[in-house]
Amino acid sequence: MKDAFLRLERWTTGFATVAACAMLAIAASLGVFQILTRFVLEQPAEWSEILIRMSLIWMVFLGIPAAFRQGAMVSVDVLYRWSPPKIKRVLDWVVCLAALALIGVIIWWGWDYAQRGRVQSMAGLEGVSMFWAYLAMPVGGIFCVIGIIGNLIDPMRMELETAQ
Repeated sequence: MKDAFLRLERWTTGFATVAACAMLAIAASLGVFQILTRFVLEQPAEWSEILIRMSLIWMVFLGIPAAFRQGAMVSVDVLYRWSPPKIKRVLDWVVCLAALALIGVIIWWGWDYAQRGRVQSMAGLEGVSMFWAYLAMPVGGIFCVIGIIGNLIDPMRMELETAQ
């Protein structure tokens, strides 16, 4: 069961990371496009700005699960270094539960915002609902839950390995 969950976690976190990288590439490409149309062609594309903003929002919420999985999101380094092994495991659970509570709030309110945003349209993209922008919060949150539990089951201390 543990191995199956960790396989699922590796796949979901990998997918979220690749999607976050794609969103960064889209934002950068649209930024270059916006500069060209605005300053070279002097015909700004209004839709590109909202797409840049939306892709950056998706990038952040899809990139957070990788940080949680590596143990780099909620960092309690000093306490962890000074604690005996049994207390370290208690600390892992406390951090996990606190992170899950925070992500639970983000999923709950993110879904609420997405539902309420269905009737709103994006400025510059009148045919597209704000639902798709707000949906980044609950979708990213679900990926985060998997990463947080994965880190509890098989802890990675990436920030501790690189600290001096």
